[in-house]
Amino acid sequence: MSRPKLGKATITPGEPAAIYCRISHTRDEDQTGVDRQERICRDIAERLQLRVESTHVYVDNNRSAWQRNRKRPGWEEMLRAMTADEIRHVIVYHPDRLMRQPKDLEELLSIADDKRILLHGEANRRDLSDPDDRFILRIEVAHACRSSDDSSRRLKDALKDKAREGNPHVGNRPYGYTRDGRAIVEEEAEIVREVYRRYLDGESPNHLAQDLVARAIPTSKGKAWNPENVRHLLSSHFVAGLRFHLGEEVAVGTWPAIIDRGQWDEVQRLREYRAQAHQDTKKRPVRNYLLRGIATCSCGARMGGTNSGRCAYYRCTRSDNTDQQKCNRAVSAGPLEEFVRDVAIKVLTKLDTSGYEPAATTRPEADVVADEKDRTKLEELKELWLHDDDFTTADFQSMRAPILKRLKERQRRTVKRPVAVLEGIAGPDAEASWERLESTKDYARMNAIYRFLFAAVIIGPPRRKGGPGFDTGRVEIEPNPLD
Repeated sequence: MSRPKLGKATITPGEPAAIYCRISHTRDEDQTGVDRQERICRDIAERLQLRVESTHVYVDNNRSAWQRNRKRPGWEEMLRAMTADEIRHVIVYHPDRLMRQPKDLEELLSIADDKRILLHGEANRRDLSDPDDRFILRIEVAHACRSSDDSSRRLKDALKDKAREGNPHVGNRPYGYTRDGRAIVEEEAEIVREVYRRYLDGESPNHLAQDLVARAIPTSKGKAWNPENVRHLLSSHFVAGLRFHLGEEVAVGTWPAIIDRGQWDEVQRLREYRAQAHQDTKKRPVRNYLLRGIATCSCGARMGGTNSGRCAYYRCTRSDNTDQQKCNRAVSAGPLEEFVRDVAIKVLTKLDTSGYEPAATTRPEADVVADEKDRTKLEELKELWLHDDDFTTADFQSMRAPILKRLKERQRRTVKRPVAVLEGIAGPDAEASWERLESTKDYARMNAIYRFLFAAVIIGPPRRKGGPGFDTGRVEIEPNPLD
């Protein structure tokens, strides 16, 4: 059944209106700045005698409207205001500033149904409840979507042509080359040749990284080498003068090679052989590490569960470092878990949970809002890193780190820990209850109980050399407050 034809919408002076401004960091044909967009929209509001509150000015700067998975906080906030009947008019510089995806338009129209929302632009006006205006808007948005898809296709074709011509595609400066990747830095090139030669002679990436650090040789970013950097250099097609696109070799590069093709191919075959040999020889049984998240090295770093093939153990996560913070501390997982298990059962046997209140199930509103803002910032940083060659990986990581830290701190902050995890476990029968968890292999709950009881299980250096039994003197258990 067709929508009934509505009468012509009228404008009453003083009606509430919203202004929406957006500019993308992509290369749109129209890059009118948001400040100028807002001035134009305010002129329209003044001419129509509409009232625009400061809270109803929505701006999405550097926000693409054609990317399907892109969040636009200003757009989403404006839709919420429309749903709450806070605004009746939306003023934009041009409709394509508002939306370039049909799904966005349909979302807007579904909210505007029967609300007689008017959309004002610099050159025209659309009644979102009018069938004719809705039809025209759908055509305009479909055209804008097609235009965006065409631009995307042209960009991809241009990148493919550039690759087939052998031109370099450089983000961060490749080690051994200048910033544009077209000239060799001979001092670094000698290191590249040395790394390839020594790897073929049997040295491991870990040993090579340690040697480069000892010699105070920095990476192209001025940082210390680590095994992953060395592996990346060994797999780099750039140093062999090969142009890859979407994972496939498409041309010989127009820049000079540091490593000849034969040696590069030999290194790749050796890497594949070593990887396969390692995969074939490792016999690591699947194991759950019950102290994950609380096993901590006395150096301050967490300890992760790992398996050497003969026995399982917890190892300091700084063991792969090549700098002065490297720590090789490790402890056998089985004896440590047995010791912590005995301590936990003693605590649970004496613990009375009857006076505990249930934990809060909702987070503070301020934390939820702050999390959303930080996630938005992370998305913005990721987009800059992906599309802006001047925004280096080092810049991305340094700016991302404090945001991730804030997110983790807020997520850890709780009013009360969930005492429900102890239900049916605490009390005089704690040992029998724990044995039932072990028989049913409920590892997740055992880990949750450990996390409830203990803030950290700290592993220090050995107190004695050799001898029978587990060295309990090197373990310090830091309890959580249970009152």
